[in-house]
Amino acid sequence: MRFSLRLNNDLPLAQYIALAQAAEAAGFDQFWVSHDLFLRSSPVILTAVAQATTHLQIGCGIFNPYTLNPAELAMLAATMDELSHNRFNLGLAAGARDFLGWIGLEQKRPLTALRETIHVIRKLLAGETAEFSGHFLQWGHEAYLRFPAPRLTPIYLGAMGPKMLALAGEAADGVLPLLFPPEHYFAVKPLIEAGLAHRSADLGPLDFAACIWLSLAADSASARHVLAQKIAYYGPSLSPLILSQLGLTPEDFAPIRQALHSQRDEAKAVQLVDERMLRIGVVGRPQDVITRLEPLVAAGVQHLSFGPPLGPDPLTAVKLLAQVIHHFR
Repeated sequence: MRFSLRLNNDLPLAQYIALAQAAEAAGFDQFWVSHDLFLRSSPVILTAVAQATTHLQIGCGIFNPYTLNPAELAMLAATMDELSHNRFNLGLAAGARDFLGWIGLEQKRPLTALRETIHVIRKLLAGETAEFSGHFLQWGHEAYLRFPAPRLTPIYLGAMGPKMLALAGEAADGVLPLLFPPEHYFAVKPLIEAGLAHRSADLGPLDFAACIWLSLAADSASARHVLAQKIAYYGPSLSPLILSQLGLTPEDFAPIRQALHSQRDEAKAVQLVDERMLRIGVVGRPQDVITRLEPLVAAGVQHLSFGPPLGPDPLTAVKLLAQVIHHFR
């Protein structure tokens, strides 16, 4: 069984170092940090984390090929592996259409963009010329790394929609599907398996990380509040496939979007998060997490990935999650 921790890039830098060291001590295998726009830079965060840990794998979950060119993604992956002694994992996805719109970028042909991006990054990391003529990328014979990459950095695909989940099964080394709610695993699994049917044997087994949100604390009201904050911010951008698991539609989040982004009233937005929306994640104590995840592990899940907000005090939450790791390991 594998365990990972996922964090947004919205915390002070020093907190990531403390959380990563606590995660390593608790028995976590991987430590992921997002790269959402207008927050802290995840490569800087992960550089600090790599230098403060010894064996914890690190990864960005996720980059996209619209705000960061695939050439730069390959450069970053190779350099991070050099720094961390091959502990880096490269997380890719198409990015949130709403967030890209903030800076005037259009999410053109996302499935094609990710397929071509995976292809050229692997070529570059293998020391080959990545000359390519596709629908998203047009590269000439000058496209090659000018230094030897330490290895083929594992590529994880963040996926929510059916076609992207199938692409992950077919072409990625790992997949980070957002299981909102955790029971969404049973809808996601067959979609990934559809891609596995077309997978090359050269890639090896797929690391399927069951990614959930949770909030752990002794005080349930505090735990609920911080999860509601995350749901208010990210909920409007979730795919219809995920929302349907909860009996929700994008329209249900329209008042929340209005309160948060137009009125800039976070308190109002959080108050509008209802109990259906709260089922996106897990709120409570370690036993509540264990109870909610037992069916997934019984169904064959081999990688549990715990995401934000973790709890009112993330460091305490990481230490509490050691009980969950001990139970399943």
